[in-house]
Amino acid sequence: MNPFLTQPPETDPIAVLQLRDGLYAADLMSAAISHIDFFTWLAANPRVADADICEQFGFVARPVDVLLTLCRAYGFVLTDAEGRHQVSATAQEHLVRESPFFLGAYYDSMKDRPVTLDYLEVFKTGKPASWASLEDQGDWHEAMHDEHFAQGFTAAMDCRGLALGQALARAVGPFIEGRQQVLDVGGGSGIYTATLLAAYPKLRGVVMEQAPVDAIALKTLDRHGLKDRVQVVTANLFENSWPSADVHLLSNVLHDWDVPEVRAILKRSAESLAPGGLVIIHEVFINEAKTGSIPAAAYSALLMQVTQGKCYTPLEYGALLEESGFRVGPYQETLADRGFMTAVRL
Repeated sequence: MNPFLTQPPETDPIAVLQLRDGLYAADLMSAAISHIDFFTWLAANPRVADADICEQFGFVARPVDVLLTLCRAYGFVLTDAEGRHQVSATAQEHLVRESPFFLGAYYDSMKDRPVTLDYLEVFKTGKPASWASLEDQGDWHEAMHDEHFAQGFTAAMDCRGLALGQALARAVGPFIEGRQQVLDVGGGSGIYTATLLAAYPKLRGVVMEQAPVDAIALKTLDRHGLKDRVQVVTANLFENSWPSADVHLLSNVLHDWDVPEVRAILKRSAESLAPGGLVIIHEVFINEAKTGSIPAAAYSALLMQVTQGKCYTPLEYGALLEESGFRVGPYQETLADRGFMTAVRL
């Protein structure tokens, strides 16, 4: 077995991950300032709700929620207990066009960047843009069917998961004690299964992935020396039956989808698990007030652009879990802005 599966890094990778995870936040703000003139409108229309913003600009709900979360995280928008929004003092002075200290021109010089322009379509359609705003590339969901793209993207997630997976494995020990088999739903390379199995020798695993990622997972798990304890099942998580397990791991999966799809995934989990079965959701979470953290809100901006999802709060996941027949456990932080929450099938 690969010894690095149980050997954490000596230093914290958080700064390195935050740089990449927050790559699109400035482009989203540039779209809001230079194209939509969002803050000028909001200053003239205080105490509006999400639905009012959608109606005014012809936007859909998911990207508006992501924008508002990012604005709250940076202190540009204030939201009251009734869910109504107004500009902050900082935004009033620096992001409203009539102010002598308006900094719009500073963002205007970046307004024609491809990612910025793609945000305008995401706001209107709710559909993700092409990966990295490349003209010859589909969105992430489509691109993952291409073997070359899938190999590169899966390698990216695999290298990130070596440290994050170990942190998760250490934290979930009390929850998986006595469990026998973990199903890693949409498990990519299988790195999170690998770190769990390395930490808990009695545990076995199944990685469920669609082609061509399934073949990548097989090679990766073989390289880690775990092929005798884990199998790879080729399946679409929405369409095919799920393999038997008493633990479902949803690591960096739900954030790729909008609420209807998240609901469908959790419903399928509930249908597949026996009573007492465990779900582990491992993600970057937005805080309950949707005011941050800044890294989480910035990462959500990236997800909004390239997938059908965003970052969610523990409360949002909890409501959907309860709806599907789970008893929801608390949220716990792990490493580098990540955390997890658990739920038990009733």
